[in-house]
Amino acid sequence: MFVVHCQDKPGAQQIRLDNRAAHLDFLKANLDKIVLAGPVQTEDRTGMVGSVLVLNFADRAELDAFLAQDPYAKAGLFAAVTVLPYKKVLP
Repeated sequence: MFVVHCQDKPGAQQIRLDNRAAHLDFLKANLDKIVLAGPVQTEDRTGMVGSVLVLNFADRAELDAFLAQDPYAKAGLFAAVTVLPYKKVLP
């Protein structure tokens, strides 16, 4: 399992909005791999500036292949993507 933190490029709100439906369709088609997923919001909660996902993949290569297919990644939305191995303990 992995936790993935994606940071949007500054000023990329329109890229996110233009690709949101395709991104959500992509995630819905892969629900068996998703523990949780959602946007990181601005401090005032009026915009989105990134994403956090907890994904259940056996290894990093499989995860990287999945992430490369995300419409947000293909559109060049992210300035940075941090991936960390993760172990769920609770609940």
